[in-house]
Amino acid sequence: MNTRRGANTDIAGLPEALRGKRILITGGTGSFGRQIVKELLPFEPKTIHIYSRDEKKQFEMALANQNKRNLVFNIGDVRDLERTRDAMRGVDIVFNAAALKQVPNCEYAPFEAVETNIIGANNVRRAAIEAGVQTVVSISTDKAVKPVNVMGMTKAIQERIMLDPTYSTSETRFLCVRYGNVLGSRGSVVPLFYDHIRKGRPLPVTHLEMTRFQLTLKEAVQLVLLATVQGESGDLWVQKMPAARIPDLGRALALGVTGKADYPISLIGMRPGEKLHEVLVSEEEMWRATELDNYYLIPSWAKSQGKPSPKRSEVSEYASGTTHLLTQEEMCTMLESDGWFGAKASSKAQYGIELDEE
Repeated sequence: MNTRRGANTDIAGLPEALRGKRILITGGTGSFGRQIVKELLPFEPKTIHIYSRDEKKQFEMALANQNKRNLVFNIGDVRDLERTRDAMRGVDIVFNAAALKQVPNCEYAPFEAVETNIIGANNVRRAAIEAGVQTVVSISTDKAVKPVNVMGMTKAIQERIMLDPTYSTSETRFLCVRYGNVLGSRGSVVPLFYDHIRKGRPLPVTHLEMTRFQLTLKEAVQLVLLATVQGESGDLWVQKMPAARIPDLGRALALGVTGKADYPISLIGMRPGEKLHEVLVSEEEMWRATELDNYYLIPSWAKSQGKPSPKRSEVSEYASGTTHLLTQEEMCTMLESDGWFGAKASSKAQYGIELDEE
């Protein structure tokens, strides 16, 4: 399986889809928002609107992009329907990345996750339809599949809201993308591991056999842009990707940073809401999915009506415990390509640990 893709310029029709458009990114000061802005700018959109509630991060992002005249910063919260309506006026494309995504925090404050991940998503959908937005792409996670934690449950409902067939006749095209852990993003274990390695502390590991799907931020953005160009309303795009055992990932990072092949590990036990393995495509979704080279395309239920159901023995889920597990060499290559072994790794770790997607 080829799990690594080329540059965004390889996507046919992307320049035409983005040039001259007004684009809104909710949660735009988060790791996804910062990366997709870098990817979008070369395509010369008319404006890119950064919509988030954190004025400090907006100030820092504006300061870092002083020469980018087409960046517009809007303070606001997807929980606030009226403010979201204001931000959505005149917009052509929306990337909905606003989310509460820290699993333990959502466990301790479940209704806060409901407010942002469910009610906020519904506000984005309503405002987009009212404003005549052309395309909305919402970002989801493997934790939405067979969810056992609040974050996953709220993201699963967010997928249903965004792909609600009731609005299939509206002029707005709604799609979702789903992927696993993004290296270095807020909530990723890599910045945490890097911080412990830098301080000479053992790596905190919850379980020796725990696995997670892994991809880089650039690959996550690639999937979103592909869905933007090629997707139809109601589609759910799922990234194929390798997985890694978390202790092995930590030791690969330690090897690249310190040269130590057997860096010490401290078992701390599983946290509330954690799974041992994650699932990207469930058995119930797999039978109606179309498998492409690097993706699974799950059509809306409306498109799946009448499709014969296969025998249960013919269908299997796509899980991190049974897919390709990265070797140490592959993990080192992935970490190095994402900048974790160079001079900028320290600032990346600080960014990843502190970053809030809101």
